[in-house]
Amino acid sequence: MSIKVIVADDQEIARTGLRMILDAQPGIEVVAEAGDGRRAVELARRLRPDVCLFDIRMPGLDGIAATQELAGPDVADPIAVVVITTFDLDEYVYSALRAGARGFLLKDAGPDLLAQAVRAAANGDALIAPSITARLLTAFAGSGPAARPPQPIEALTDREEQILATVARGRTNSEIADELHISLSTVKSHIASLMAKLGVRNRVEIAMWAYETKRIRN
Repeated sequence: MSIKVIVADDQEIARTGLRMILDAQPGIEVVAEAGDGRRAVELARRLRPDVCLFDIRMPGLDGIAATQELAGPDVADPIAVVVITTFDLDEYVYSALRAGARGFLLKDAGPDLLAQAVRAAANGDALIAPSITARLLTAFAGSGPAARPPQPIEALTDREEQILATVARGRTNSEIADELHISLSTVKSHIASLMAKLGVRNRVEIAMWAYETKRIRN
């Protein structure tokens, strides 16, 4: 069964390009497009896609607000959202991740990374482009809530600290398994344990927590 995607961007040429890239990927199908955030939210609620791919800067309702409506912590039945934007507009990224986005990519991301992000989001995982993970999370950790980040409910093991570092640097599960010489199922188990101990929803929030607590530095 194909992963169904809605693409939202205020530039028609960008929507067309993203649709062409995604439709060319096996197992991925773009089912609708929207030129603004409000229309994107309406389509998502009606069509219930597996993943929404949102630009941040859109008229009517921007990508952050649209993400909040579909994937925020108070949403009973959230829809996975991946945010895509240009690097020069990254002042909004921290807010998008806080709003519940399961991934963040630059618009110049290649087809492979774009497909990886969509598949990860559809599988309940999350992906941030490795090339911008450290820069973005380091830059925007300071713009988050002033309160001290919560400490884990239980101390992290040495292996969990290793997993934390690799997740924060944008590594995928397969890359972590190769780097640490452990099985993919073991990686998934450790990530699940990290989410439980840190009280977070996905690997994006794991990465943000790592930077907020200064465990990872650029």
